[in-house]
Amino acid sequence: MKLAIIIGSTRPGRLGPSVAAWFTSRAKEHAAFTVDLIDLADINLPMFDEPIPPIMGRYTHTHTKEWAKRVGAADAFVVVTPEYNFSMPPALVNAVDYLHKEWKYKPVAFVGYGGAGAARAIEMEKQLFAALHMVPLHDSVLFTGASAPAAIQPTEQHEQKAAAMLDELHKWAEALQSLRAPAAT
Repeated sequence: MKLAIIIGSTRPGRLGPSVAAWFTSRAKEHAAFTVDLIDLADINLPMFDEPIPPIMGRYTHTHTKEWAKRVGAADAFVVVTPEYNFSMPPALVNAVDYLHKEWKYKPVAFVGYGGAGAARAIEMEKQLFAALHMVPLHDSVLFTGASAPAAIQPTEQHEQKAAAMLDELHKWAEALQSLRAPAAT
């Protein structure tokens, strides 16, 4: 099983990479998945620019085709997310909107950081991913009040929640595997 960990913010000086590094180390120790760490700042997708709706699956741009391969190869996702103006990071929404079938029938969980641990953004993200036929997990790992890379201080509770979340992701990824398999012709 392959787990893609997506850093949802592209803002300079963001906390996302340090939170993602912590969670990536937890995921690698868990050993249920191979891990692909995806930084949307590195992917650098332009504002959605495909002429054909993503549901058609006929991507025209190289950046979209590469993004589709990376997302399509994953069996499960963890989104590392801040909260901007009580909402989702725009770079994350843009990246999600580029694709359709590549997201389907995969579980997604969240690691939030910021004033309220990105709880409001995560609730919106769950709705977005559910609309794509994904399974958003109930539990999240939240770092409340974190605002600078030095501010992340994982506690034993963070560690326990991360381990439990990875267990659930693996269960759901396995359970949904038959739905993701290509239909026999």
